[in-house]
Amino acid sequence: MKVLLINGSPHIKGCTARGLKEIENILIKEGIEVETIQVGITPIRGCISCNTCAKNNKCVFDDLVNEVALKFKEADGIVIGTPTYYAGANGNLKSFLDRLFYSTSFSKRMKVGATIVSSRRAGSTSAFDEINKYFTISEMPIVSSSYWNEIHGFKEEDAEKDLEGLQTMRNLARNMAFLIKAINMNKKELKDNEYGSFTSFPDGL
Repeated sequence: MKVLLINGSPHIKGCTARGLKEIENILIKEGIEVETIQVGITPIRGCISCNTCAKNNKCVFDDLVNEVALKFKEADGIVIGTPTYYAGANGNLKSFLDRLFYSTSFSKRMKVGATIVSSRRAGSTSAFDEINKYFTISEMPIVSSSYWNEIHGFKEEDAEKDLEGLQTMRNLARNMAFLIKAINMNKKELKDNEYGSFTSFPDGL
């Protein structure tokens, strides 16, 4: 069992990283392998909707997105961590996620997803909702915690003082470990879904 931790912050040792570290510690205790990927410091261009990925099974821009896609395919879960900018997620991270989810044709069904958000004070819940939409369109169960998955602070040492935020991260990790284990135990019971219909209203209705 493996979980990818995606740090969308440009700060390697910032508040987002502190929240992800708390999750990592619990997941390891639960016997789950963890790999952290730093996205926030890497220039990522946005999707250009060229649909080359439909032919080549990978994005036309051969960068970190294609590298992570291979790991995502094998992972049981993914945690996306983002700072809050103008009540939204980091733009670099958004470009990464747009291309990662759009260019990968493998099934993400029942891979477990979680979002954590850091903010100095506010705007975190809208950023939280923004990232969760990648999971809901991909048939991925979303992990909840004992509060919204957020941690507060301007610097890492501030986040260290957010005892409830750190507690929320630990509870999130425990819930994630439970879900991953439960899904793995019951995969044989999973029924096939339908994918034939595609509504595009070509007749103008």
